[in-house]
Amino acid sequence: MKHRVFIALGSNMGDRIDMIEQACNLLDKHDNIKVTRTSGLWETKAMYVIDQADFLNGACEIETTLDPIELLDELQKVENVLNRVKLVDKGPRTIDLDILLYDNEVIQHERLQVPHKLMLERAFVLEPLAEMIPDQIIPTDTTKTSIKQHLHKLPPADRPATTLIPISPNSPPLKPLLPSRHTQLMSIINLTPDSFSDGGVNPITPSSDSNSTTTTAFTNLMSYHLKAGATILDIGGQSTRPNAPMITAAEETNRILPSIRSISSLLSSLNSSASISIDTFRADVAHSAISAGAHIINDVSGGLLDKNMLPTVAELGCTIILMHMRGDPSTMNSRENTSYPHGLIPTIASELLARVRAAEEAGIRRWRIILDPGIGFSKTQAQNLEILRRFEELRDWPGLRGIPWLVGASRKGFIGKITGVKEPKERSWGTAAVVAGCVRSGVDVVRVHDVEEMGRVVRMADALWRV
Repeated sequence: MKHRVFIALGSNMGDRIDMIEQACNLLDKHDNIKVTRTSGLWETKAMYVIDQADFLNGACEIETTLDPIELLDELQKVENVLNRVKLVDKGPRTIDLDILLYDNEVIQHERLQVPHKLMLERAFVLEPLAEMIPDQIIPTDTTKTSIKQHLHKLPPADRPATTLIPISPNSPPLKPLLPSRHTQLMSIINLTPDSFSDGGVNPITPSSDSNSTTTTAFTNLMSYHLKAGATILDIGGQSTRPNAPMITAAEETNRILPSIRSISSLLSSLNSSASISIDTFRADVAHSAISAGAHIINDVSGGLLDKNMLPTVAELGCTIILMHMRGDPSTMNSRENTSYPHGLIPTIASELLARVRAAEEAGIRRWRIILDPGIGFSKTQAQNLEILRRFEELRDWPGLRGIPWLVGASRKGFIGKITGVKEPKERSWGTAAVVAGCVRSGVDVVRVHDVEEMGRVVRMADALWRV
């Protein structure tokens, strides 16, 4: 018989994210345990013993055929493998795994109490559970109060809790619920000859000769983007403009791999904390890119155009950007795909929530997901504007809160139509207005062409609103 169990995950020593990910992976390798989904990872101050580092806390839902004590034994084996040493009760630890809920059972055993006896006083337990099962009532609660309601009853913390999303080993994680966070600047590096704005403009793919003219030009351009403030370099080898011709996966891979290697070398030489993102909807390209040194997969289809994308990203263990789009670049702007009879914001939220669920089912952890509303993809001009005006509703939509957001509106057609600027590369002023609005609305990453100019806009907007 399969049981539904919720496990608390915690760490405040060493590489906290890595410890929690290793723990989940070890659980998944067990024949009788399957991690079905996870919460986000929440960074909080320590409770009880307060003279210690901040904790990362989360929860995972598992299916298991093990009974409660058998499961406890397996959790303790995982803790031992990860060198958990308990020096002080409620003190620092590399990993902490606790059974919070086991079906709807109440368990009283000399080694185990379920539901966990202190869970209702701990925001770091309730926050993750409220993401996953907000309306559930724990079996020992005679007041019939939901987990979400219990969370809201707790006194406010001295410091707001935030989720934490890793993007690369050397980069600071995203903290989408931290009011004072800095907006991240994603620089667009198109290696395609036919992109709508800058096709064929960037230097051609660097050669294997580090001293060649093309390699030097490419390295200089990347150095300029980094100096201008880019924290993520987004490389694209396949255009996704409307009706763009499709190249093969092999051609796309051949376009991007030399650039990844060149940028990786540059980042290492500069001791830079910037990350490399790959704009692709193909699983094979994603696998090759991450293996070559990229960190993030930016999939405009949210995993819909290649059934192997989500399982591949789960296997790679990297962060993925799931964008909202319907159809493909040849059909995305059809009347059918731009029709939202049940409301634009509710429909985008519902369809992105379905992509999050699909990613979780494939084995991608919630803390490895970034969302993108897909400005210009399956959207009319009026719909693009509505998304930007009402973005805060998306950000706080039930089931999506705590996931970071990226918006890419740079130089797009609706900006040209509104401002009367036909040439895409001359739409920087209109783009600047959109970028400032994105910062005001809580966007975490803005994807732009004009890195230096938009970097200045972001710094000013952050000074105004990210305090």
